[in-house]
Amino acid sequence: MGPSEPTSSVILYCRAGFEGECAQEISARASGFGIFGHVRALRDSAFVEFVAASGSATDQLSALADTRAFIFARQALRCFASMDQLPVRDRITPILAMLREHGARYGEVLVEAPDTNDGKALAPFCKSFGSALAGAMKKARLIDPAAAQRLHAFFPQGDKVYLCTGDPARSSPWPQGIPRLKFPREAPSRSTLKLDEAFLVLLDDEERERWLKPGMSAVDLGAAPGGWTWQLVRRSLRVAAIDNGPMDPALMQSGLVTHVRADGFRWRPPKPVDWLVCDMVEQPRRVATLIAQWLGEGLCRHAIFNLKLPMKKRYDETRLCLDIVHEALGPKADIRAKQLYHDREEITVFARRA
Repeated sequence: MGPSEPTSSVILYCRAGFEGECAQEISARASGFGIFGHVRALRDSAFVEFVAASGSATDQLSALADTRAFIFARQALRCFASMDQLPVRDRITPILAMLREHGARYGEVLVEAPDTNDGKALAPFCKSFGSALAGAMKKARLIDPAAAQRLHAFFPQGDKVYLCTGDPARSSPWPQGIPRLKFPREAPSRSTLKLDEAFLVLLDDEERERWLKPGMSAVDLGAAPGGWTWQLVRRSLRVAAIDNGPMDPALMQSGLVTHVRADGFRWRPPKPVDWLVCDMVEQPRRVATLIAQWLGEGLCRHAIFNLKLPMKKRYDETRLCLDIVHEALGPKADIRAKQLYHDREEITVFARRA
């Protein structure tokens, strides 16, 4: 077996191909915390490692590993050990030895692989090994239901593992940071999953209950054929669907949708609405400016919108677009952005005036 190394690093899961943007984010955030280090990132590996310089405080790294603070990371975890060249016939023994040396207990254990084709091939192993590791940890008294932190055993390949801790208050609750959503057959398009995931990831339980009440009003800009409108109707909101294209006939039968054939960039509501949603294929700065106008002028209280990113300088474009919204809302802006699992070359943003 290769070296088993205690380490001080942060592991971030991301969409394959966006390792560069994720690396830029963690580097900027670490700089803000006064943490020095370097990034390890391989193209299309679907994860990034930020290795902190020696002497970095554990509590600083734990604060740095806050999934909620990242746009391009689905999960952020503090890594305390990495192990190479694990013996295929007995991975558990050396992992248990490292866990005993670390001396912590965990409420649960997740065994995960990257969201890549190679990672998908490891899925059966992760499932079976997860059960075996959890059983071995229980016998070793390393599982304690009262313990707050989770153990994440992250396998980028079958013989290499990163052992990480996840704080439930700061990390994603879903394995791989991915909420597994089932496509509803009644929905007009698969884009419906983007808004469904946005409500889950960008809002908490209390916010969904308070801000998505039946009877509230909403506008869907660029609505046709109605994938995002369907999610609003599902929650019994009244929707003005703005699009020159046709809407799904079954969706129109709900009685909750008014189809307005108009240009989404020009149309404005006769009175303020509770929600504005927008998934138009357009330059991200133009969309950001449009949403900023709606929020800045008080035409909507909450907004969720997608920004289609360019092929180059995606991180810079993201920051520029979010700054446009920040400037419109001022210091009381509440803006949350994430590249969701169901997004591709885009990010999804929630914004409101706090």
